[in-house]
Amino acid sequence: MAAPDAAVACDDGDMEGPLAKLASDRRAREDRRLFRAWIDNGDRRARARLIERSLPLARSLARRYERGSEPFEDLVQVASMALVKAIDRYDPARGYAFSSFAVPTIAGELKRHFRDQTWMVRPPRGIQEVTLRVEVALARLSQQLDRSPTTSELADAVGVSDEAVLEAMQARSARGALSLHAPQGEPGDAMSLQDMLGAEDPDLERAETRAQLEGLMRELSPRARDMLRMRFEEDMTQAEIGAAIGISQMQVSRILRQTIATLREVAEPDVQPEPAEPARG
Repeated sequence: MAAPDAAVACDDGDMEGPLAKLASDRRAREDRRLFRAWIDNGDRRARARLIERSLPLARSLARRYERGSEPFEDLVQVASMALVKAIDRYDPARGYAFSSFAVPTIAGELKRHFRDQTWMVRPPRGIQEVTLRVEVALARLSQQLDRSPTTSELADAVGVSDEAVLEAMQARSARGALSLHAPQGEPGDAMSLQDMLGAEDPDLERAETRAQLEGLMRELSPRARDMLRMRFEEDMTQAEIGAAIGISQMQVSRILRQTIATLREVAEPDVQPEPAEPARG
């Protein structure tokens, strides 16, 4: 019996393996194309398209900050404006992905929004900054000590005087929204809201990948689509697929190999395909 192709015979592969990478790479190339059109040629339609494609990321980050009194749509507006700034400031020549630049930019604007806009009575900026640092130390020390820390312990952790800590604790009552450093989840989780920031939303990335895969799969015949789903979604062996369809295992291997090559050509039109390794008996 011929050995299955390496790209096909991977036992732990699924539809979000090699095909998902193709979809992700295709999206990255489209982003680079749009950024070139915007940065090099001033194409505002390309800029608008970039904004449209990235709005789900801004909305996802805003969702993480949705707490109580602060309207969610206000947070979406802050995140969306930060997204536009990120698009205008991004430099592809630096070599990192746009999302790696956009996420901290948007998160920073949301943090500043909470710092500057969510105080019922706004203290001086210096007190605001110390208050945020005290809240971080309070959450951390409470976990470490399994009790509320003393004023002196907080002062040592933050690097300020006892009087500054007392002033910061008093200023906390002027907050009109949940602290970014408040504990999240179940008691004992040791998770703060800030811990949940600064990373891409895996659900959003998964949804984008699936959308890209749907576009790629439309290029295939119904039988090829069915065979891919049986192999990568249902984890059927090539022999099982052949028995279900009524063809030999070698035919299944060849069709799957050709199908993946076709998808690669669609997703990477400028890349020359590597020669397939011949099947060994």
